Amino acid sequence: MANSEPGHIVKSYEQELNQLRALMARMGGLVENQTAHAISAIIDHNADSAQMAMEQDPEVDALEREVEARAIKLLALRAPMAQDLREIVSALKVTSDLERIGDYAANVAKRSLRLGPASLDISLGGLRNMGRLVQESLRLAIDALGQNDAGKALDVWRSDKAIDEIYTAMFRELVTYMMEDPRNIGACTHLLFIAKNLERIGDHATNIAERVHYSVTGEMLPASRPKGGGSSGFVSDGVTP
Repeated sequence: MANSEPGHIVKSYEQELNQLRALMARMGGLVENQTAHAISAIIDHNADSAQMAMEQDPEVDALEREVEARAIKLLALRAPMAQDLREIVSALKVTSDLERIGDYAANVAKRSLRLGPASLDISLGGLRNMGRLVQESLRLAIDALGQNDAGKALDVWRSDKAIDEIYTAMFRELVTYMMEDPRNIGACTHLLFIAKNLERIGDHATNIAERVHYSVTGEMLPASRPKGGGSSGFVSDGVTP
């Protein structure tokens, strides 16, 4: 009976790790869906999508708490080593990034509901392109997380530059709209915050990619990420005033 105990412990440990991975995959999928709804809310003027993005936020928060509890339990009771240790510690950090992405998506959805008729005269081409790139980056980051794929993580890390460049171009375009016609100021202000929230979603997707790369390889990516477009000077903490 004693000889079978180590095998039972190993099997139980693997089950607990797989449960943690399943929760992370569920949380990642939910946040990806929430972000898609938020982008549809602004691009398609879809109030139902906005509502869905906001309603998913509490579920994301609950999953964050569950992942944290399971990860801490594994660290305390199983004393994981090497890659398992890196994976569990990374899970604690990734879940925070996913929760913040959910918050930003909910903020985008809320802002979309505040846009008035004036926004219909403002080109959303840049925002549409930015939304597409952010969704692609987030999807790839979540795939890298689920597959422990350092190569995909590296692709996400490199894509951050393109998102920054579109954000900077959008900032300049929206400021021009405001200068040309003061009636655009309200709508453009909301669109600036929306663009910043999307840019922050891209940043957190890159954070996830960095953590996946470290978890798989044991090597940190350079602290200085590829950046593009320079600084626009517009800062938001992602919290809707």
